[in-house]
Amino acid sequence: MKVTDMSRFSPYWLWLILALPAFGMANALVSAETPNIYHQLLHPSGEFSARFLIIAVMATPLMLVFKGWRGPRWLKKNRRYFGVAAFAYAALHTVFYVIDKGTAERILAELPRLYIWTGWLAFAIFIPLAVTSMDHFVHKMGPAWKTLQRWTYPAAALTLLHWAALHDWKGLAPAIIHFGPLLALEAYRIWYWYLRATRRKTLETGA
Repeated sequence: MKVTDMSRFSPYWLWLILALPAFGMANALVSAETPNIYHQLLHPSGEFSARFLIIAVMATPLMLVFKGWRGPRWLKKNRRYFGVAAFAYAALHTVFYVIDKGTAERILAELPRLYIWTGWLAFAIFIPLAVTSMDHFVHKMGPAWKTLQRWTYPAAALTLLHWAALHDWKGLAPAIIHFGPLLALEAYRIWYWYLRATRRKTLETGA
């Protein structure tokens, strides 16, 4: 599909594309011959949640970098779909984790670990963000909706920490590879809106 046609891209097709990894996981569950399948699906479910979260958050800084391009505008218009998909895969990730652990005692015993409590906290933040993602709440909440949605950034930071701290920080490299482009774009965004403006103001004052 050409970039010029992206505005006509049906949300139903987008939902289908976002659901493809879930279809693969469902097939793995149905065809699995070992109960260890829930442990095996922990990583892909968590990774897809992080990937869709990254895509959703990248929309605004991409518009700064690629001004006038249809792609970033389309992404910003549809980023709520990616955000909801990120929550859905995070929910799957959580369900797989709970089933894999089997008992509340084992879950609570792991809770003090950095890579565990950061994941739970990120998921807790995801819940109100996903619940209020519908147009009804956008109109009902008004400016408060945008304030709430800014909690996406702490959730993303916690997700990065959750991923990086896995297996005694062996997850650091893949986490940085995935979050690296987002971090670079956000750094540019900060420079563009704050540091650049401050420097310009200083130069004008000095002149």
